[in-house]
Amino acid sequence: MTPNPLALIAEITHRCPLHCVYCSNPLELAAVKDELSTSAWIDVFQQAGKLGMLHAHFTGGEPLARADLTELIAGACTAGLYTNLITSGIGLAEPRLRQLVDTGLDHIQISFQDSREDAANWIAGAKSHAHKIELSRVIRQYKVAFTVNLVVHRQNIDYLDEMISFIEQLAPERMEIAHTQYYGWALRNRAALLPTKAQLDKAVETVAAAEKRLAGRIRIDSVVPDYYARFPKACMGGWGRRLMLINPAGKVLPCHAAEVIPALTFENVRERSLEYIWQESASFQKFRGDAWMPEPCRSCDLRTQDFGGCRCQALLLAGDAATTDPACSLAPAHHIVEAAVAEANSNPAVSEFVSAASFVQLEQLTRNLWSYRKNPD
Repeated sequence: MTPNPLALIAEITHRCPLHCVYCSNPLELAAVKDELSTSAWIDVFQQAGKLGMLHAHFTGGEPLARADLTELIAGACTAGLYTNLITSGIGLAEPRLRQLVDTGLDHIQISFQDSREDAANWIAGAKSHAHKIELSRVIRQYKVAFTVNLVVHRQNIDYLDEMISFIEQLAPERMEIAHTQYYGWALRNRAALLPTKAQLDKAVETVAAAEKRLAGRIRIDSVVPDYYARFPKACMGGWGRRLMLINPAGKVLPCHAAEVIPALTFENVRERSLEYIWQESASFQKFRGDAWMPEPCRSCDLRTQDFGGCRCQALLLAGDAATTDPACSLAPAHHIVEAAVAEANSNPAVSEFVSAASFVQLEQLTRNLWSYRKNPD
């Protein structure tokens, strides 16, 4: 029997006031009308607690878009779960923050797009930077753990030292320097986001110096981007090994991008228990263990550490979820990643993006044109 999961990632909504060009959420988002109800989520948290889970990570979209967030936090606390709110901060004023903390919120993680206001607002597609700074100062007045997340990419990595100093002034316990992961909109915008090798080498040195300087005050977590690593990351700690993610409509997934794999059908909490889904569902068992692994994974000494890499990335890049992640230097399809890296290191920086907002507008315009052609009157 598979050991029980450690944490639940609760994607309580896909609604979001930002339109970040590096967003890794699925391109097909769950509609508001399909979101799980308050009572359904609270039942999920009760099941998670009984399964022995330790953490509930509230994310989205923007979890603050749910008017019942305080009730959901309370439900997770009652179930014995450590609660972590992952947010842009938009929609959070001090009265609501106080209410969440009084309810039992343990940890809050705020994302920043940059240290420079104009650049941050440009990447986010919204004027949100100043509010986040003020909110961070307010958070420090409450007894709640605080993490600042910064997404690093080609457009901002050259002044990473400045951004680290900026975050330091916000006084979090933890700083997460997250290189862009290439799913969703980030994959479509990869040419504008993937840094060069020289940029990355300098960033690694910058992070190492900051870790030494801030030791004992601020913990820094940073991982190099997949495309420059020799071996792939152990995505989500391995497929269906540590975590369960529930999307706004109630589908239970091993990771946030898993629905890109068309051959898999995922169970829904409206129809099945978390215990059944974790232990018996075909989707969670699909890539557990090593029986599914092709060579070179099956005979690789690292197969119990990286588990063959990311199944979603394998599909998106190589067209086969059951192949070795092309990010791995030993993968038969590694040439795909090598080509992307070569392009990033040979071409000038691209600064034009396709954003979620512009793509939706483009699709709407296309639909309107087709409608006009069919019904010109």
